[in-house]
Amino acid sequence: MSSLLAESFVQGDRLVVVQETGQLLHIPQAIFELADHAVTQAQFAFAAMSSVTPAEISDFYESFANNLEDPKIFKRIAAANQEDVERVMRAKRSTTRLLIDDKMRTEMIGSLRMWRDLGDTRDVLGNSVEHPTWNVQERRAPLGVVGFVFEGRPNVFADATGVLRSGNTVVFRIGSDALATAREIMACALLPALKSSGLPEGAVQLIHSPERSSGYALFSHQGLGLAVARGSGQAVSQLGAVARQSGIPVSLHGTGGAWILVADSASPERVTACIRHSLDRKVCNTANVICLPRSPGLLAAVLQGITEASASRSTRAVIHCASFADELKIKQSLQQSDEVELHAHQGDDYLAEEWEWDQQPELSIRFTESLEESCELFNSYSPRFVVAVISDDESDFEIVYRLCEAPFVGDGFTRWVDGQYALARPELGLSNWQHGRLFARGGILSGDGVFSVRYVMHQKDSAQHR
Repeated sequence: MSSLLAESFVQGDRLVVVQETGQLLHIPQAIFELADHAVTQAQFAFAAMSSVTPAEISDFYESFANNLEDPKIFKRIAAANQEDVERVMRAKRSTTRLLIDDKMRTEMIGSLRMWRDLGDTRDVLGNSVEHPTWNVQERRAPLGVVGFVFEGRPNVFADATGVLRSGNTVVFRIGSDALATAREIMACALLPALKSSGLPEGAVQLIHSPERSSGYALFSHQGLGLAVARGSGQAVSQLGAVARQSGIPVSLHGTGGAWILVADSASPERVTACIRHSLDRKVCNTANVICLPRSPGLLAAVLQGITEASASRSTRAVIHCASFADELKIKQSLQQSDEVELHAHQGDDYLAEEWEWDQQPELSIRFTESLEESCELFNSYSPRFVVAVISDDESDFEIVYRLCEAPFVGDGFTRWVDGQYALARPELGLSNWQHGRLFARGGILSGDGVFSVRYVMHQKDSAQHR
C-alpha cells in the first residue's frame, strides 16, 4: 500500500484488490454509500417494474423524446453541455463524443422512439419441450439492475435506458467531463418522463460523483445483474476486472479502431470512397489502420481517400508508417509534400495504437506482401474488432472472414458497425474480441439483449412422477 493511500484511508472505507494486476483501489465510505443507495433504489424499482404495462414503458420513451425535442428544456441541457465542452477544451481533451450537436440530439430522440416502438420483451416464449403428460417452456425474463460506467457520452442516456424495455433498471456513473450534462438530462428530461408515465422513479439512477472510485463501488456491488463499461481501453479493462472478480457478468466496450485490408484486385475508386467514408469522424469504428500492397495505384487511391476526408474538415491528416523507406514512398505518391503530416516508426508496434483525434484524421498505413500477411497483422496488433476487405474478388472476402478474429467483417466502409445504423436498434455498446470470442452473443449489446431465462413446467397428469 502506498503512503498516500495509507494516509487517506479511514475507518469505513473499502479497499478492492484487482487480482489481475495487484492494484489497490480505494473506495471512500461516502462514495460507497452513494453507489449503494443508487443500486438499492434501482432494486426496489426493479421489483415494481413487474407491475408496469408495456404501454407505460412506451409512454416513458415518448415523453423522454418529447422533452429532448422541447426547445425550452433542451436549452437548459445545451447550456450545461456547453459548460462541459468548454471545460474539457481548456484541459485539451477530446470533445468528439461530448458535444450534443443537432445530429446527436436527433439520434438520441430517434433511439428513444425506436425503444417506444419495440414490442414487449419481458416475457418472450422460447423453446418448448412437449412430454406425453407435461411440458417445459423456456421464457425470457428481466435480468435486474444494470450498472453503466461511461465517460463523455451523453447519448448513452438514450441508448442505455433501453434496458427498461425488457423490464430492467439502470444505474449510471458518468465521468467528470459530462457530469453537468448528465445531471441536466436527468433533472429536466428523464426523471419527468419516468413520473409522467407511471414508471418507478428509481428505475434510472445517476451517481452524482465524478470520482473514479464511484465506478469501482458500483461495479463491485452485489446488487448488479450486469456491469457495462464504455470508455478508454485501460479504464474499461480495470472496471471489468473489478466486476468479474465480484462475480458480476461484464460487457466491456472500450478499445476500438477499425482496420481496412486492401487486396491486389481492388479498384482504386472503391478504395478511395471506402476510406473517405470511414474517416468522417473519430469513434470506435473509424478506420485506424490500412494495410495495402506495394502498388502505386492503390497507394494513390488510399491517399486520395485520406486527403478528401481531411479536406472536408479543412485540415490535413496525420499518417503513421512502419519505416523511413515507407515514409519516402508515401511522400513520392503525394501531389503536394505538405498534404499530410507523416510519422515514421521502427517496427510494427505502432499498429496497436488507437489514434484519438477531433479534427485531423489520424491513422496508420502498413504495406504488406499478401492479404494473408494483413490478416496476421490484424490478429497480432488490432483489438480484434472491425475489419474490412476492399477487393473485386469475392474469394478475398472469404480469406479475411476465415483468418481474421473479428466480430465485425465487411467489404466496404467501416462505420456501418453501429447497432442503430445496422440493426435499427439502439446499442448499449460494441464489444471487440481482444480477450477472446464472446460467449453466446454478438458484439452488439442492445437493451432487449439484457435478459435471463426462466423455465416453466406445466403438468397435466397429477400422478406424474420420475
